[in-house]
Amino acid sequence: MIEGIDVDELKRVLRHGAGEHSASLGPLRVQGECRTGSLLLTHGAGAGQDSPFLVELRRALADVGVQTLAIEFEYLRRMRCEGRRRPPPRVERLVEELAMWRGALLPHLEAPLWLGGKSMGGRVASMLAARDGAAGLVLCGYPFHPPRRPEKRRLDHWPELVCPTLVVQGERDPFGTRSEVAGYALPGVAEVRWLTDGEHDWRPRRASGLTQVELIHEGARGIAEFMARHA
Repeated sequence: MIEGIDVDELKRVLRHGAGEHSASLGPLRVQGECRTGSLLLTHGAGAGQDSPFLVELRRALADVGVQTLAIEFEYLRRMRCEGRRRPPPRVERLVEELAMWRGALLPHLEAPLWLGGKSMGGRVASMLAARDGAAGLVLCGYPFHPPRRPEKRRLDHWPELVCPTLVVQGERDPFGTRSEVAGYALPGVAEVRWLTDGEHDWRPRRASGLTQVELIHEGARGIAEFMARHA
């Protein structure tokens, strides 16, 4: 057993690309067959893996061969149990929690495990990758700075990143717009894929002629292409 997960059952679910299991670290949701790669996927600060954005993103990634291993942090699970919102703990604590998940899963995976997540979850994944390394990073709506506070950048750890890093960002994201990010000195391993007129959840304005679902699937295709290129 690893952290309350039956290893044989975990391997069966990974092969078949569907299932959810309880562990002492929390629920683990597996979706998709690992044809392109395997991604340990975290969530944003205020919504878990059942958010419409992440539900559609996991579906879109499965369509292009990326297997997602979706987790929720302990504070979010407590929030569900108590039926009230609570702020996340210090980001360093979340980094340790993600490190425990990765350590529990890595010995039982056949493909390299990429780290990634939505907003805050992507920041946590990037901090763990900067500290301990990773096969690669997928950051969806990275919070380059808090909204309306562009001077407070969350890039101090980025010079330590040495793994392939993909940021998928809406052009209008209040946590980092296209014009703002263009002025950042990102490391050479990082690539930014811009989604036309998208905001933090990749939702475009109606006048763009696009839909959020279309942008999510475009983002998923970009993620799969990037992971395949750096396999």
